[in-house]
Amino acid sequence: MRLIRLDEEDDFEGWRDAARGLALARIPPGDVAWQVGGAAGDLFASAAAPPAAQAPAGTPGFSVPRGFVDLARTAICHSDPERFSLLYALLLRLRDAPRALEDAADPLVRRIEAMAKAVRRDIHKMHAFVRFREVTDQTADGADARYVAWFEPEHHIVRAAAPFFARRFAAMRWSILTPELSVHWDGATLTESPGATREQAPSGDPIEETWKTYYASIFNPARLKIGAMVKEMPRKYWKNMPETALVGELIAGAQAREARMVEASRDRIGGNVEVAWAAVREEAMACTRCPLYRCGTQTVFGEGPLGAPLMFVGEQPGDQEDLAGRPFVGPAGQLFDRALGDAGIDRSSAYVTNAVKHFKFERRGKRRIHSKPDAGEIEACRWWIDQERSLLRPQVTVALGATAARSLFGRTVTISALRGQPHQARDGGETWVTVHPSFLLRVRDDKEAEYARFVEDLARIGERVKALA
Repeated sequence: MRLIRLDEEDDFEGWRDAARGLALARIPPGDVAWQVGGAAGDLFASAAAPPAAQAPAGTPGFSVPRGFVDLARTAICHSDPERFSLLYALLLRLRDAPRALEDAADPLVRRIEAMAKAVRRDIHKMHAFVRFREVTDQTADGADARYVAWFEPEHHIVRAAAPFFARRFAAMRWSILTPELSVHWDGATLTESPGATREQAPSGDPIEETWKTYYASIFNPARLKIGAMVKEMPRKYWKNMPETALVGELIAGAQAREARMVEASRDRIGGNVEVAWAAVREEAMACTRCPLYRCGTQTVFGEGPLGAPLMFVGEQPGDQEDLAGRPFVGPAGQLFDRALGDAGIDRSSAYVTNAVKHFKFERRGKRRIHSKPDAGEIEACRWWIDQERSLLRPQVTVALGATAARSLFGRTVTISALRGQPHQARDGGETWVTVHPSFLLRVRDDKEAEYARFVEDLARIGERVKALA
């Protein structure tokens, strides 16, 4: 077995030179052991140098796709100790099958691409979450400012990420300390030093209070998506970022702040709900909060009297609603109208809308078949439902189906568990839950009984609205 020693964990040049020679000699991956630095390695590996990079006389060389070089340069920064062997195995495969990299289903290709993706993400996190703190260096010319940051990467990315900071903070003297490697910029040159400990980094500076004040002032509670925020800014980075000390308090007060924002908007327009609703609707027409805006023909906003005591919330527009730009005008809407009539409710006296404002569908030939919105799409569109409810302030809101109920309650609920009785929504309003009219179109058994139960739900809700009047 051949032992190949590399200088650093991210030593791409050393790996490439060694791998080229090994591949020219067709050394199997299992006969090569890779080691970083001079520590003791495989007891059974020989310390012999790798074969020369030049092929013997008469032996043809080979080339690999440029994409492999870029992929290997990135993936080699991963923390997986098998990365050198995996990349070499793929290199040998490419020698005989140059298009092997195009097979996205191949387990080896997928694993290496996943490593490269993780490295790129880690670099992105470092670029986003490094926070410099000012310290003072005493020099021969007096005191000089230096900025120091602490970061804990998951992979060996410090050298790959450092040039970004040199470009962005070219006029500053700074250092980034990490457990494995520290990098420094003096205004002209990047240098390196051994890794450091968290205690060697400063814990704060006067500028942080200004930054916290600014961060709190730009925090928009109406745009808050806790799941998305934690996904993009994992909690492991919070301890090194001054603004994250405010996150818990800002989240806790988000709903109250959003309500105050809506009230302030009402005041600015003199309490004119019609003007406010028209402005919100116009904004919704250009909504790009989730990818569904690329699917539907248009945004389908709610409609009905703005002083209505009763609001119905469905799932999403269907094919006919998408074309007409109005909610509940297709087959489910026609059944809904009939049930309202049987329950003694005049649809023209209620406000009708949907939890999701764009039509999500799958195309089958010339037909567009309804596709259920996912949690992210429901959450993105919750902004519009909240605006409608804040402006109209209905006495009773009815969730038609599980998607609408999830939007109103902010969590997954079971229709059978909540049906038939009033519940308190997140904003304190009274909310009822029943099935969506489309359910009645799909059900095969006891159609008449299911329809009668739906009408009974609506009738009970109608009586509740009268009682609250």
